[in-house]
Amino acid sequence: MTNPVHRALSAVTSRLSLATRILVLTAATVGFVLATINASVYFVLRDELVHSLDDALLQRAENAVENHTTEDIIRGYQPEALSLGGVQVGVIYGGTLFKTEALDDLAAMQYVSSVEREVALGRSEHSTRTARINGTHYRVVAVNAGSGKALVLAQSAESIYQSLRRMNIILWATSGAGILVAALAGWLVASTGLRPVRRLTSATERVARTQQLTPVEVHGHDELARLGSSFNAMLAALDASQQRQRQLVADAGHELRTPLTSLRTNIELMEQAFASDRPLSPEQRREVMDDVHGQLAELTTLVGDLVELARDEPLRRSPEAADFATVVEAAVDRVRRRAPGLTFDVRLQPWMFFGEPFILERAVINLLDNAAKWSPEGGTVTVRLADGRLTVTDEGPGIPPQDLPHVFERFYRSSEARTQPGSGLGLSIVAQAVARHGGSVTADSSPGRGAVLTVRLPGWSPGPDAPIS
Repeated sequence: MTNPVHRALSAVTSRLSLATRILVLTAATVGFVLATINASVYFVLRDELVHSLDDALLQRAENAVENHTTEDIIRGYQPEALSLGGVQVGVIYGGTLFKTEALDDLAAMQYVSSVEREVALGRSEHSTRTARINGTHYRVVAVNAGSGKALVLAQSAESIYQSLRRMNIILWATSGAGILVAALAGWLVASTGLRPVRRLTSATERVARTQQLTPVEVHGHDELARLGSSFNAMLAALDASQQRQRQLVADAGHELRTPLTSLRTNIELMEQAFASDRPLSPEQRREVMDDVHGQLAELTTLVGDLVELARDEPLRRSPEAADFATVVEAAVDRVRRRAPGLTFDVRLQPWMFFGEPFILERAVINLLDNAAKWSPEGGTVTVRLADGRLTVTDEGPGIPPQDLPHVFERFYRSSEARTQPGSGLGLSIVAQAVARHGGSVTADSSPGRGAVLTVRLPGWSPGPDAPIS
């Protein structure tokens, strides 16, 4: 069950700003430390002063006992040699107090207590205590003088207590000033330290209100500067994501426009033919329907590629490993059925990986489809897999040097590729699928000697001593 005091403090502090809480915490901490120091200084100094006074009184009492001053006091003499200056002197003998003339009425004010009588009886060598007599603080010491006697000295300690009171006032005044300075310093530190946080808060509110991803200014190299840099990096990543999203939408709209326009044209043509007195001939209808089927197939492929590219969820790694060679072999079998006029030269070595085999199979199919599209009739597509390195080589015209840096970009199509069917998304899907598995893909080509596409996939050889990572 929560402490009511804790709940009350939490309720109060929750309504304060962070800067105010820092100010209060700083002032409270400094106040506690100064109070502890003040108390320690006060009690230590008081004990030192009192002990010094006690030592002086005890030394005087012992010297007086050695000089037989107690006997003189009992006989009623007061030698002039006994000049103790403000020290009250008395002797306890047989339970009776013998006093000097300077003692006056101190006996009536309980100047002597049972403590001094215990010293007179020899039960202790000496005693010290503080007595308040007539409103004045006295330190009273007693020294055993033998034969049932004790010499008692008392001296005013008012000067000590006055000094302590003055010192106490100075200490607490200094502590109050220290607390005020600490509170001011806490406020300055909180205001200065939280300024970057306020800027980040304003920037976040501005982004939420205006959708403008303007980075914030970053100064210094401390933790708050790192926070600002991280915030700017997040804004940059968000801006890049938005740019990619807008580019994807724009490119998708551009690519979808062609098959949709063709479908609309064919449909309008058939409507006009049905509405007129001159219907289409069987050959014309077949030609129109073939064109419609082709456009629908291209549209279906394009939509599927767009859906694949739009997937932003992280890779779900399965605890079970998969063999990349099996994935490549399945992809080759599917493409071989679609391209019966080509020869596929395949040599695969096992290579284990963690990931999603379906996604990689789709990527390998795109690689093989690209090679099959550019290979001449009766040509050979060479597929090799060794040590996690997959190469697909065709016998096509190759990729021009100016197009090599762009072949994996979305919707990019070279001038030669624009005469071929396709949307320009196949190799983009390959790059995305391989990157999601921690790998990389590159393209190399020499004009007239075909293209070589290489996929490097992290994993391990399924040998008996191979690590699983």
